[in-house]
Amino acid sequence: MRKYFNKITAVLTPVALLATVSCTDLDETIYSELSKDNFYNNKVEIMQGVLRPFTHMQAWLAPTGQNGFYFHSESSADQIAWPQKGRHGYDGGDHVRLHRHEWTDQEPRLRNAWALMWEGLGYVNAVLEDLESIDYIGAGLNDEEMASILSEVRVMRSYHYMRIMDMWGNVPIVTTVGTPLNPQNNTRAEVFAFVKEELEANVEKLQPLSQGLVGRVSKAAGYAMLSELYLNAEVWAGTPMYDESIKYSDKVINGEGGSLTGSMSLDPNILGPFSNQNQLSSENIFQFAFSRKGGFSFGWGGFFSGYGNMSRALDVTYSGWNAFVVTPNAFDAYTENDLRKKEWFLFGPQTDYNTGEPILGTEEYDGQPLVYVNNIRRNSEGATGVGSMTEGEENSGARFHKYRSGISDDPNYQENDYVIYRLTEIYFNKAEAIMRKNGGSANTEAVELINASRKRSFNDADWTTAAYTTGSLTMDELLAERGREFIFEGKRRTDLIRFGKFTTGTWWDHSPSDPTRALFPIPHVQISLNPNLTQNPGY
Repeated sequence: MRKYFNKITAVLTPVALLATVSCTDLDETIYSELSKDNFYNNKVEIMQGVLRPFTHMQAWLAPTGQNGFYFHSESSADQIAWPQKGRHGYDGGDHVRLHRHEWTDQEPRLRNAWALMWEGLGYVNAVLEDLESIDYIGAGLNDEEMASILSEVRVMRSYHYMRIMDMWGNVPIVTTVGTPLNPQNNTRAEVFAFVKEELEANVEKLQPLSQGLVGRVSKAAGYAMLSELYLNAEVWAGTPMYDESIKYSDKVINGEGGSLTGSMSLDPNILGPFSNQNQLSSENIFQFAFSRKGGFSFGWGGFFSGYGNMSRALDVTYSGWNAFVVTPNAFDAYTENDLRKKEWFLFGPQTDYNTGEPILGTEEYDGQPLVYVNNIRRNSEGATGVGSMTEGEENSGARFHKYRSGISDDPNYQENDYVIYRLTEIYFNKAEAIMRKNGGSANTEAVELINASRKRSFNDADWTTAAYTTGSLTMDELLAERGREFIFEGKRRTDLIRFGKFTTGTWWDHSPSDPTRALFPIPHVQISLNPNLTQNPGY
């Protein structure tokens, strides 16, 4: 499906959507003369419409530098932080407030997240309205094909609502662009019921996952959404639904929704799901089909890369803002013999990829070897202790190395897709649902599910002591292992909330916060624009 992405960025859904299209940084040309009456003439044009929301969704879901779901999900949790580093990164204190749960309803980044995500929902609704009234027979589709396409768009809308509900809870349910003009909040339970009904009604009409469905919503992706939805039902709707989560987890695990490689299985390589050929990973379920060759690459460099001097360490052409770092407690959560600690992070002395010469700092360590350390404090000034969000330096904290672009002359350089769901998560979902049904205790099946994933991260000689047992796999340990396995994948806030740790937990430079912080505030400007919206408690 990557060929569609090469065309879709030049085509806007032929309906007036919202007034904030320019915020998506997609370099798109708006053809104002397009309408549903002179577009959607064939299957390619129909798929351009269907895939348009994907080119927008990457802006708020993937860590590509936008201030959407990913930014708020990770920066408010216990594994990733964006501390001030000397003269860089204070940015009005918003990173500090987010880490410490001290945000307000007037945060610019939160306002951007709301706009991005609701704009994306507008794109989905607009496409659905168009497709429900076109002459699809004349465009070369039959009834079954069109039913599947409509279901794909409805499932995509459900996913948007699941993420919006996760962040803000009580939000309007809007299915028609611009109607009503000032919608009222629905309760979170009502939004949950809407998502549930839409997914259940449409998932079986989706096409099974295959190489041709990379970058689209497949049946396996729909099953994965239901696995997550039901796992979080107790938080989102007030009713546990763990049997349902297990049911849809099993559908994914058993391959009932298809797979990328002919059979659904865990990737034996811990780097496989994130490589620059990860559309071939046996465990990936739902992903953005990014492609540098197609002009639509996964640009994680802004958030995760160091300054320009760090491009030499990886022999790449991109650099970043030296923004996100790993919190000391998150890096310490890995044992030294855990292969993920070695492979998924940049740590210690940084050297030139080609020459082996030390890379030199440019700020606090200007002219000195750059060495990433597991603390965030002013070491150059003799500081000791735990440090804080305002005391970082250019080398503070371990860094991201989970996705690998390849070196700059790699034929597949920056061809990485961004993974939204992978099979490992479904294993964890099923194991957690089993344990919650069992009063928090693990049985043999739960242990086997987690060990199947964890075993990849240890050498054979270390596995005997690293393997979980029914006694050692507690709920706290399951949360810790989820953190180790899914670090950088945009899931940590949701997990902490489900485990009751988001507002009660203590981690580096963070103390327990008010329970109302489990929801973000609706931005103040939105309340001002729409008097029918009701603010979340605590704001």
